[in-house]
Amino acid sequence: MTKNMIHIKAPGNWINDPNGFIYYKGKYHIFYQCFPYEPRWGRIHWGHAVSDDLICWEHQGIALFPTKPGDRDGCFSGSGVEHNGNMYLFYTGVKYLEENPEDINLCLGDEFVSSQMMITSEDGFHFDNVRNKRMIISPFEDPQVAHKAHTRDPKVWKGENGWNLVLGTGGPEGDGKLLFYRSDDLHHWSYVNSVSKAGFGWMWECPDYFEVNGQKVLAFSPIGFLKDGYEEESQAICMTVGFDEDSCTMKIPDHYQFMDYGLDLYAAQSTVDEEGRRITVAWARMPEAVDGKWNGLFCMPRVVEAEEGHIFFRPHPNVKKAYCRQIETPSESGEAGYRLSIELEEGEEINIGGYRIFRRAGKICTDRSMVSGKREGRRMHFSTPELKKGYHMDVYVDPNLIEVFVNDGEFVITNTVYDLGSGICTGKEEKVLLYTVE
Repeated sequence: MTKNMIHIKAPGNWINDPNGFIYYKGKYHIFYQCFPYEPRWGRIHWGHAVSDDLICWEHQGIALFPTKPGDRDGCFSGSGVEHNGNMYLFYTGVKYLEENPEDINLCLGDEFVSSQMMITSEDGFHFDNVRNKRMIISPFEDPQVAHKAHTRDPKVWKGENGWNLVLGTGGPEGDGKLLFYRSDDLHHWSYVNSVSKAGFGWMWECPDYFEVNGQKVLAFSPIGFLKDGYEEESQAICMTVGFDEDSCTMKIPDHYQFMDYGLDLYAAQSTVDEEGRRITVAWARMPEAVDGKWNGLFCMPRVVEAEEGHIFFRPHPNVKKAYCRQIETPSESGEAGYRLSIELEEGEEINIGGYRIFRRAGKICTDRSMVSGKREGRRMHFSTPELKKGYHMDVYVDPNLIEVFVNDGEFVITNTVYDLGSGICTGKEEKVLLYTVE
């Protein structure tokens, strides 16, 4: 079995969204969308990785694959819960109405329909894709209610009045929309309410709702959100909201945060760890395969906390503890890469193998143009909002992913990179201390 340290990476070929993230029977399970045949997107399956500690991940192979009329052309994103000792996975099944004649793993245009599916497992490792699947929500026919193709990504959670489910979709006016359902048994679902708001793209993917520190948080990835000329218009955002569970009425504010100001992370999914902390992971989008062999990885597990309406994303304590062995140079680090801590004065910068981090106008900024190639349409420069106090950074460096946590997760900048060098230059006299995983 393929193993990864800290960051889950495609074991070969392609992965994208994390799915079914759950702490179940003493282990962390994370599933992921994958195309197991080439390092590009195609007819989607679910891969599966398991960890005891969120540090070492072991890939388990394919968990879900197309077998039913509802999911014959793909098992899209979804979530997982435990009930009566069993694992329940919910996901979106896709059926093409018009296949690409040159590649049946793709459809033409938006000519497909989506339905919501469920599969169960007694141990979280074995999934009977033939006998244990069922459709719980049929494809939508009325565009006033939901888009027939772009309605997907069921997130299920246990509330005070039963089980809740939220779907992302697009409304007839061109605005994103959420649909809320409720169930007593996880098998039969009834529509309760919807919410929409202009200005947040035309379709809301991967919705996630949870409460942390007494505040209610909504996270989702709106399609067509940033219209600034770059190829990735869809971004992962979050905000504190008002939510009444009885009526599934949600009040969405005008303000929002990016879940990560590197703008590479997408389709975040959260769960609760063994200590009851809310944790999240997300897909780090890559424009091309590494060495032509694999494409796609996830950020490290992050603890989500809310303070006075602001949402923090901090490295999980297990991850922080794992980087404990001091090293002299980056070349001494293993697969998990290395960590360093630094504070910058105004105008100062650190160059990590060609990746620049610098402080300008009260913001922490990054520039990956030297380690990302000359790719048209891809963002190269990033920054936090203006900081009110403190400029401390904990930087985690993987050969293909750099995560910059500013002021203990007040803001984070995460960027995928290629051909990262081994040198570190700060312009300071003092030496930067480096740490790697034992």
